[in-house]
Order: sequence, then C-alpha cells, then structure tokens
Amino acid sequence: MPDDSEPIIIVDGVHKSYLMGKEAVPALRGVSMTVDRGEFVCLMGPSGSGKTTLLNVIGGLDEASRGHIIVDGENLVALSEDKLAALRLRKMGFIFQSYNLLANFTAQENVEAPMVLAKAGRKERRERSMRLLEKVGLADRAHHYPSELSGGQQQRVAIARALANDPPILIADEMTGDLDSETGFAIMELSAQLNREGMTIVYVTHDPRMAEFSRRLILLRDGKIVDE
Repeated sequence: MPDDSEPIIIVDGVHKSYLMGKEAVPALRGVSMTVDRGEFVCLMGPSGSGKTTLLNVIGGLDEASRGHIIVDGENLVALSEDKLAALRLRKMGFIFQSYNLLANFTAQENVEAPMVLAKAGRKERRERSMRLLEKVGLADRAHHYPSELSGGQQQRVAIARALANDPPILIADEMTGDLDSETGFAIMELSAQLNREGMTIVYVTHDPRMAEFSRRLILLRDGKIVDE
C-alpha cells in the first residue's frame, strides 16, 4: 500500500529524447521533482522547454528514456502496458486543451466512458455521472452532444469525465488554452475547488494569469527545471 506521508509523485533523474531522422533530440535532461498529496502544481516555460513532455511522462502517456517515475507508490517504468493503462484508469484523470470528447456520445455518456472501462455497473455509472455533471454545473446539459455545448461547457464535461473513477491525481495540459479569459478563470476556479477538496493537480499553462491559481510554480527551460 502507498505511504500517505510519501510524495504522491516522484520524478527521479528523468531524461527523454525523441528521434528526429537519425538524430536524438533531448526534451528532458535529468529532471527530478516531487509532488506531495494535495498539491496544486503548475508547470511553465517557453515553447520547447519540456513542460508538456514532463506532464506526459508523469501521466504515463509517454515513456522516459532514462530515470524513474513513481506515482502513488508504483514505478511506471517497471509496469507492462496493461498495468500502466490500469494505473492511469484508477489513479489519474486527464484534461486536454482540445477537450477530446466523443462526438457521438452525450455529455453523460462521455463522463460514463472511463467507468465503463473500469467495469462499473450501469446504475452506478448513471448516478455518479449525474453527480459529477451537477458538480461542474452541467446537470441540465447531460443529454446534449459536444456540438451542442460551448467550449467552456465541453471543458467542464471533460473535467467531470476526468473525475469519473475518483482518481487522486488530475493531470491537465493547457486546459484553458482554447477558452476566453472569463471562461478560463471559471475553469481554474473549479480546479482550485477540487484541489481544496484534496485532489492533487499538476497542470501546464502558458498564461501567467492561470498560473496564479497554483500553490507552486515550476519553471522549465531547455528540458531542465530552472526555478520554483
């Protein structure tokens, strides 16, 4: 069992390179950091600094070339693809800039999708999805399709979907990037509320105004952490 006194995320000496033609281009250069339970952490840096790569490595969406990533007591590097997918399903919720909602699913069906993968029963899925949509202020849009929702509403559905399996960690990449300022602030207020309720959040933004919601700011440049 994970030790609650230990950091929920440990990044230890992580390197990541991508092959461009025959040349290996480094994206992360020996990054080490920890995130405690209940932290609200923002990753910032110029384009190409490695912030999104670091987020993807922490989320198990990308594989480190070297180093270790421990998430809630489990070393991602040591896991098979199946076990890594199972860990993501149980331990992490993901929010993306482009929402990534299923166009042919209603808002409620989109929120239910991760619960289907987790083999939750139909009654449980229906009840929990409605509670989550109510939590993000969209209970009255449960049966609307993404094309019938505004950008802010779609992002709220994406947040509800990320919470579907009650994960302890929320991973978000530019979740306000496609939204107007007012809607972006509302989404960040919702994220801050989730953090106050105990959720650990790690997110990437390029907008200093959105970074101000975090309790801790980590700056990257050229694949390294340069400041906190």
